[in-house]
Amino acid sequence: MALTLLTRLGILLLSLAAASLLIFLVVQVLPGDPAQVVLGVNATPEALAQLRHQMGLDLPGWQRYLLWIGGVLHGDFGTSQVSGAPVAELLSQKLSVSVPLALMGVAVSVLISVPLGVIAGVRYRHLSGTMISALSLGGIAIPAFWAALLLITVFAIRLRALPAGGFVAWSDDPVAAFRSLLLPAISLGLVQGAILTRYVRSAIVDVLREDYIRTARAKGLTRWQALRRHGFRNAAIPVVTVLGLQLTSLLVGAVVVENVFYLPGLGRMLLQAIGNRDLVLIQATVMLLTGVVLVVNFLVDVSYRLLDPRIRATA
Repeated sequence: MALTLLTRLGILLLSLAAASLLIFLVVQVLPGDPAQVVLGVNATPEALAQLRHQMGLDLPGWQRYLLWIGGVLHGDFGTSQVSGAPVAELLSQKLSVSVPLALMGVAVSVLISVPLGVIAGVRYRHLSGTMISALSLGGIAIPAFWAALLLITVFAIRLRALPAGGFVAWSDDPVAAFRSLLLPAISLGLVQGAILTRYVRSAIVDVLREDYIRTARAKGLTRWQALRRHGFRNAAIPVVTVLGLQLTSLLVGAVVVENVFYLPGLGRMLLQAIGNRDLVLIQATVMLLTGVVLVVNFLVDVSYRLLDPRIRATA
């Protein structure tokens, strides 16, 4: 078990190193000149050359990569080439919006998908199970931005129960901050919940067909009792996999929803950094998102061994 975890950790570190190199190379080939963006089209060649030198753009690529990755390892993500603000401070501000939004979206997804998926799996031959499956298919087809606009129309404009956009800082008013993220989280969680419902249903149906469930039923347990005592843990393995992917996709893919609700999150900042050709900010943001994806996948892999003793035995 310990050797397996060390091996997985080594793979994680190698993946992070490879991702950092790939991100640096991709960012370097983006069109445009950061110095030109900062100084404008009327800047003189001398001013452009001086600013490029200050930004370190005249250094060889390998040297810029080593300086960047060395700073990242020490917690220094550099300074924004456009605003001049520390990138770590900018990321911290945006993560205070994007991380709660993603976690709330996952919570909405789980609250929707687990009970509905279990019911659809247990009653997959009944009308109720069929109706839940049909509703989940309809939910998968709904784009997140369309769900966001619909929620704004109903809850913000007609009912005036929740704000239609903007964000209040957590330090100013935690309740208002939570209310600001509620509609965006629901719009994200509805679509992801529909997807996860399908996986929960499939996992429950597969578990109910296993021999150990039939044996438990033969001993006198009801279907729900057999599922609760012997089935949920095995059914959780594929669901945890999808849930881990959903967490990363919600964090990375909330760009559209953040723009619809005008939230100052990580996605909007990344789009602005690309438009401004802010290489340092782009590298740091993409590296952070990539690191989150890899770490979540590592944690999902570890959770397999906690959920299934058979995996621990073969590890």
